[in-house]
Amino acid sequence: MRLSRLLRPADHDTPLVEQAPPVAARAIVRRFWPFARPYRPAIALGLLLLILVPLVEAVGIALFGRVVDDVLVPQDLGALVPIALAYLGLVLLGAALSFGDDYVATWVGERFLIDLRAHLHRHLLALSPGQVARRPVGDLLSRVTSDVAAIERFLLSALGEAISALARLVFFTGAMLLISWRLALVAFVVGPIFYLASRRFASLARHAAREKRRRSGSLAAVAEESLSTVAVVQSLGREDDEARRFADGGRGIMDAELAAVRIAGAYGPVVGLLEMTGALLVLAAGVWALGSGGLTLGALLVFITYLAQAYRPIRSLGQLTSDVLAAAAGAERVIELLDERPTVTDAPDARPLPRPVRGHVELRGVRVRHPGADRDALHGVSLVVRPGETVALTGRSGAGKSTLTSLLLRFVDPDEGAVLLDGHDVREVPLTDLRAHVGLLLQDTVLPDVTAREAIAHGRPGATEQQIEAAARAAGIHEVLTALPDGYDERIGRGGGRLSGGQRRRVAIARTLLRDAPVLVLDEPTTGLDAATRDGLLDPLRTLTSRATTLVVTHDPAVLAWADRVVVLADGRVVDDAGAPAAPASPRPTPPRRAGDGRPSAVDDGAPATTTASPAVVR
Repeated sequence: MRLSRLLRPADHDTPLVEQAPPVAARAIVRRFWPFARPYRPAIALGLLLLILVPLVEAVGIALFGRVVDDVLVPQDLGALVPIALAYLGLVLLGAALSFGDDYVATWVGERFLIDLRAHLHRHLLALSPGQVARRPVGDLLSRVTSDVAAIERFLLSALGEAISALARLVFFTGAMLLISWRLALVAFVVGPIFYLASRRFASLARHAAREKRRRSGSLAAVAEESLSTVAVVQSLGREDDEARRFADGGRGIMDAELAAVRIAGAYGPVVGLLEMTGALLVLAAGVWALGSGGLTLGALLVFITYLAQAYRPIRSLGQLTSDVLAAAAGAERVIELLDERPTVTDAPDARPLPRPVRGHVELRGVRVRHPGADRDALHGVSLVVRPGETVALTGRSGAGKSTLTSLLLRFVDPDEGAVLLDGHDVREVPLTDLRAHVGLLLQDTVLPDVTAREAIAHGRPGATEQQIEAAARAAGIHEVLTALPDGYDERIGRGGGRLSGGQRRRVAIARTLLRDAPVLVLDEPTTGLDAATRDGLLDPLRTLTSRATTLVVTHDPAVLAWADRVVVLADGRVVDDAGAPAAPASPRPTPPRRAGDGRPSAVDDGAPATTTASPAVVR
């Protein structure tokens, strides 16, 4: 039986995410067991409870035999009372043990999930933006959520179920041996056949699980793409097409799920037939032993009950094998993600920039080629931006503007040449220190679903109320925020959706002002806005750039007009550097910066900003 026969050909064009490479079960355990180590005492307690539960059940079954032999056969009701009291005690004890086991397992499992998801999330944040962008967001979310849950299933839940099954097998098998070793040998005949059947179906189950995981990631990617661009979908009238694409992805998951059901459906009757064969053999031998006086009726009934209980863990172990292999498919997808190393990391001997940071930026013969590209994004680019200068970068799409600015934040590193800040190669500066001195304002302003105050304060953790308000005033957003029902404490919605596009950019400008970095990167700060909104942003942008060395990617004539220099790029090269000074430019006069940094401060501690933006209403 081949998986390809169980999976019908896909009749849709939904692209599938790449299959993660297979990983041995032992390697999965080695990789993720360290996350469970802090909870070893709780795991040991849970395993002890798991072992005690079947022991209590075995004793309860033995009491049933006493009811048959001591109460039913002699018809003596007087013997029923002590047996009933003992049975009641066992039921209460079993319930307490089961509750304790469930609670401990949940306590450990949830904490394991929190730790592993946090680790994976932190790893994703350490990857460069380009590395993350190459993967569908929906697939990444699927790996962080359901695939991580599969690892918990593989490592902890499966361990508990395996220990429980083995404990049941040991207790019930031992009890059968105590009753009659001859009958036990008859019952054990089908055991090896159980094992062979399980191995036969395990490989198919694992392949089906891998396919289901992969197609689930593809479906999540389709949903994320269509829902994140719902306005575009509606404007193009593509609702039916996107719905059809999503349904096709769902049918792909259905195919994989049905294949898994067909595998399980074939496995179930085989196991049931084996169980029936073993039970009939035991029943025949038991009737013979009963007739010869070697066994009581109660003992035979207890033995058959023990046999049913012993077959159940054997069946569970076979099913557990399939479940574990299915969980391993999720673990493989997480491991593949964790094995992707960041393309940009700190150098072993990285040192912070000397203070104060002046903001002198220089590119020397920089060449950059993105992975998989057939040509350089930047080739032989040299550029000097002196402290306090505002340099506008312009050129056609694909000219290399965004790549150039990404070099300053080390989102990418040059293949040749160097990028220097105050004469220091940025590759020799810790990432956290470098990015603390380079502010970024993107065209697509995405804000977290927090209060307006918190959104601005992200620019400087621990900022005072006066500093936050001063930044908001300088960005021209103070009046808008105070007019909200809860003022600065109003939540701005996912992505800042409760604010207009211009208002979101003003909040981002306030956040950047509060950050007070000596170097700024602005990526199309006025693109996509109407003329009135754009004009209302020019004063806050001037306030922002007047205090820092600025590189601004723009095609806006109004922004180009107040830039000190305009640098034109084409095909990854600088083709024009209009306005480049022949001698070093004198930095602009700037107000004093906050104490301890040595740099001018865009927002004085507790004082309003020196330059105030026009309070024009942002549409």
